[in-house]
Amino acid sequence: MSDAWLSPRAAVRVFLAFALAYFISALIRAVTATLAPVLSAEMHLQASDLGLLAGGYFLGFSLTQLPLGTWLDRYGPRSVILGFLAVAVAGCMAFAMATGFSGLLLARVIIGMGVSACLMAPLTGYRRWFKPETQLRTNSWMLMTGSLGMVASTLPVQWLMPALGWRGLFWLLAALLVLAMLALAWIVPAWQSQTPRSEEAVASPKVGYGDIWRHPYFRMMVPVGFVNYGGMVAVQTLWAGPWMVKVGGASAEAAAFGLFAINLSMLAAFWLWGVVNPGLSRRGLTAERLIAGGLPLSFVLLLAIVWLGADAGWPLWAAFCVSSTFVALSQPAVALALPAAAAGRALSAFNLVIFAGVFVTQWGIGLAIDALSWLGWEESLRFRGAVALFLACCVLAYGLFLCGHRGLRRAKLAA
Repeated sequence: MSDAWLSPRAAVRVFLAFALAYFISALIRAVTATLAPVLSAEMHLQASDLGLLAGGYFLGFSLTQLPLGTWLDRYGPRSVILGFLAVAVAGCMAFAMATGFSGLLLARVIIGMGVSACLMAPLTGYRRWFKPETQLRTNSWMLMTGSLGMVASTLPVQWLMPALGWRGLFWLLAALLVLAMLALAWIVPAWQSQTPRSEEAVASPKVGYGDIWRHPYFRMMVPVGFVNYGGMVAVQTLWAGPWMVKVGGASAEAAAFGLFAINLSMLAAFWLWGVVNPGLSRRGLTAERLIAGGLPLSFVLLLAIVWLGADAGWPLWAAFCVSSTFVALSQPAVALALPAAAAGRALSAFNLVIFAGVFVTQWGIGLAIDALSWLGWEESLRFRGAVALFLACCVLAYGLFLCGHRGLRRAKLAA
């Protein structure tokens, strides 16, 4: 029903309120890359500890996704995100007061649980409140907002560290989350429990998680969502920074600048996707076709990074992350492939896939770096070996995606 769609002015206000919360959540997600040298020195962390600490956020994030989707469809974005952000505030306060690695890890898990609605809540709302042709654009621009938060987690955090310290920084983040909660409570509209399009309710009266997981389109996107998308986020939010320091010999300040540039590149990439997506859709260039054609570029760049080693600085890492953004098109495409009444569950189920992939990749790369020391490899070679293993996983996941893509095309032709 078109009367469920928001007016342009109301849509902008809702977008900005959600964008503020997602900006802060992305800043918190990525800040461990900038704080890695400080936390490693103060808490005596090994590479596997650092990977687990960063991955703890994504573990907490993953734990909430399935109930989150059900709650979003039932209670709506505003009520759910406000409750979750209250948990995130408590997690930031706990992180600021932690005295050891276990306390930091527990706080990161709590933070991950608390901010886990910051993208799913708006995307669920957009599925009902925004016209279909604008949903790919708003998804890309939400991701652009996340990239802006990651930009803020680099040089600005580095500049604030002498004045606030990492503990003061997390107190500040808790206060910003409270500010975002006030904006959301004031601006985001109430949720109507009925399905916005009655014909969809008739066609699919009940869509459970089992139906979503068995859906051929969903299953096609799972490999690239878990490995390629999750791996790109793992690199962007953690391992690009330590690579620049441990392999490239950069200082902490230079690594922070490199992360700043990487995240600025991602911001520009998502802005551009938002601009071109409606036109690509009108030309019949679907998400799966764009992923199939564009994602292999990221493999070439990752191979160049492994090959060049110390000479692979932030420009190559930025190019890898930008070329991986093709797979970000999978998220709104999954939501559009399923009924609007199940949007929250579809998005949350796929987000579970992505962030489980981030957790596994972040921790897995750290484990691989430490494990390769048993072979007597020096630190730079261990990093290169771990990234080479990640590259092999990316290629395998892409192959599985192509098999699913071709199977879906054959089924459509047969029908």
